[in-house]
Amino acid sequence: MKNEKDGTLEVEGSKKMTSLSRRGFIQGIGGAGALLGLAGKSMGAEAPRDADGNIIPGFEKIKEDPNASKGWKDLPNRKVKVGIAGYGLCRFGGAFFYQNHPNVEVVAATDLDPGRCAGLARAVGAKKTYPSCEEMIQKDKEIEAVYIATDAPTHAKLAVMGLNHGKHVCSAVPAVFGFQAEEEAEELFEAVKKSGLKYAMNETSTFHADLWDKRTQYQAGALGKIIYSEGEYYHDFGPNGLPGYNPKNGKIDVNGWRRGLPPMWYPTHSNAYYVSITGGRFTEVSCLGTPGLYNEHKENQWKNPFGTEVGMFKTSEGGISRMAVSWDMKNAHGEKGRVYGQKPHNPSINGARPALPPGVGAGGHGGSHGQLTNDFITSILLDREPTVNIGDALNMTMAGVIAHKSALKDGEWMKIPQYDLS
Repeated sequence: MKNEKDGTLEVEGSKKMTSLSRRGFIQGIGGAGALLGLAGKSMGAEAPRDADGNIIPGFEKIKEDPNASKGWKDLPNRKVKVGIAGYGLCRFGGAFFYQNHPNVEVVAATDLDPGRCAGLARAVGAKKTYPSCEEMIQKDKEIEAVYIATDAPTHAKLAVMGLNHGKHVCSAVPAVFGFQAEEEAEELFEAVKKSGLKYAMNETSTFHADLWDKRTQYQAGALGKIIYSEGEYYHDFGPNGLPGYNPKNGKIDVNGWRRGLPPMWYPTHSNAYYVSITGGRFTEVSCLGTPGLYNEHKENQWKNPFGTEVGMFKTSEGGISRMAVSWDMKNAHGEKGRVYGQKPHNPSINGARPALPPGVGAGGHGGSHGQLTNDFITSILLDREPTVNIGDALNMTMAGVIAHKSALKDGEWMKIPQYDLS
């Protein structure tokens, strides 16, 4: 529902929604995307499901836009040679249309599990496979860029390795993770700065239709400064938990990295509702958590007691934001948010997302998958910054890391480290 007077858009997630999915977000973000709708090579598998058998949010099937390529302008006539890592629970390695992009050649694929590795290679048309992402990065000199779709605790390490070996990097979210996040942030930032290569984080909320519309409004000066913003990422894991890669047995099970996960360690789906609209920064945070509803919150490897965390953030333009992440609230589902500026929304400004290359679908998570891949490849070919660059990626991620530390100290105000290339 759009409110033209105050420039906000609002959508509440609901299983009864038709034109918007349960995962609709900021001001009415247009819902969870198609399962894949791949043109050409396809994953050939049904949507991934959680331990309770429910489709994981972001993979509900919706109709692709037949006009998504209208206005597309050809990029320089060459193909970026890409290696793809990771084909786990969500099969993200095959879900972002690299194999369909006219300016990409997928030359290699890797997953720690041989069966998943073979499945990924089939899905993306890779002729070469490697037993690990490390080996692919270190040994394959043909690869120009890597897409890291592995488990969250490995993102930063593999991204740094890729950059240090002369490869552009696109990483799944979050950029850094866990107890070592602050150290990883320093290493990742320095690797990007030293290499001069492209680094992009695949934050799906950034390319939801209505967030992009608001971003366009803000960049045009239509909203003025953002006085207040809020974002929410709600995903009830349920009593059986949500599977993740388990390094102890090499399997994807409910004792993997997602078990007991601090909500604010996975903060980017909500934090994008400010950072990706304004390009601004969170500077300080006070956060509170509530005791988790499920047994995994009572004892876990992360020593995390919280199932829900809510942070109040100060922003670089003098505003405030409320950002929330929850794994255990019933009937709370999806990504959504609200933005309130000094000026009203201007409906005359065209906030449509960029055209997609022919053959590249919009895909999951509100039609963001194809957009993210095209943005990364375009940044390489045109030598420009990716939309979610290292500064945005680290601010979205580290704001959550510091928020969790604040929650463990009953809401103590804490400063958020800043990372921006000059």
